[in-house]
Amino acid sequence: MHVVIVGCGRVGSALARSLTEGGHTVAVIDKRPEAFARLPTDFSGQIVNGIGFDRDRLTEAGIEQAASLAAVTNGDNSNILIARVARETFGIENVVARIYDPRRAAIYQRLGIATVATVAWTTERVMRRLVPSEAAIEWIDPSARVSLVERTIAGSWSGLPLSELEQPGRVRVAALGRLGVAQVPNADLVAQDGDVVYLAVASDALADVDAALVAGPGKRAH
Repeated sequence: MHVVIVGCGRVGSALARSLTEGGHTVAVIDKRPEAFARLPTDFSGQIVNGIGFDRDRLTEAGIEQAASLAAVTNGDNSNILIARVARETFGIENVVARIYDPRRAAIYQRLGIATVATVAWTTERVMRRLVPSEAAIEWIDPSARVSLVERTIAGSWSGLPLSELEQPGRVRVAALGRLGVAQVPNADLVAQDGDVVYLAVASDALADVDAALVAGPGKRAH
């Protein structure tokens, strides 16, 4: 697979290294010639000096043969412009843009441009280590209607089917971790004290889910 990466900072250079090590062909575009010094000395990909949304530079990087593009410069506007040119001009399906402003990320996600909101992601990960007792949200969709959350099963749930946590259209058990091993639960799987569950939850049901997990099976999400 051929991948075009626009931006050769820490993220872009790390992506380029990982992709070439995985056997893919890679072209990296950056407007700063000195940025390419971040690439490994044995980098086998192509480097292109220029503006990432310049169609000639994208063509030089092989975008017409590319399967994917990552826009990971240090500017939100540039990344979105690059992503739109890749999608709308060259028809690239797999396009990802790094966005620092989480509000913008949500907007562009709704427009069909996959985004990585680095500030929101980093904030969440740091908070989880600063305040381990805070309830963790692993993922939330751009409309903020559905979340994927990680929760630990209380002892009062031991021996009960995990399916009792579920509510049609509101709560679904997506996965379970037990003794360091993850699995997709079947309908008959029962909970054990200390199990970690990953739940797909309608955002307006989060408080009910947390209350049920703390209070035990007598208090269901509803």
